[in-house]
Amino acid sequence: MTVSRFGVSLEEELLTALDQYVTENNFSNRSQAIRYLIEKNMVEQKWKCDNLVAGAVVMVYGSLKPEIRTRSAELQLQYRDVVIGVQQFNLSEQNCMEIIAVKGASRRLTELSDKLIGIKGIQHGKLIMSKTE
Repeated sequence: MTVSRFGVSLEEELLTALDQYVTENNFSNRSQAIRYLIEKNMVEQKWKCDNLVAGAVVMVYGSLKPEIRTRSAELQLQYRDVVIGVQQFNLSEQNCMEIIAVKGASRRLTELSDKLIGIKGIQHGKLIMSKTE
């Protein structure tokens, strides 16, 4: 693959943020980080086209809040056409992690993920998707 070189002008804040991103993610240089971010954006744009994808919604929340599990279960039933499995893990006495495996149209998975991660009490949540083809 041929590599093309070009110049980029960034405000000092953005350059500092880029350098921090390079360091935090162990990229060898800025170019590698920029390449990664562009490729990541291209994949995410494909998801918006409503392709068939598989993935997982990963959530961390307080295990002492049963209403979170109840709400998550209700949403999983509403989206049973895309939910293919669920696992829960106790991370500590206070926190647990739930992984919901999903497969379907990317827009539908994103919709479910947004609702799950938006449940009051979710400490962290993320949707990870990959094309199935």
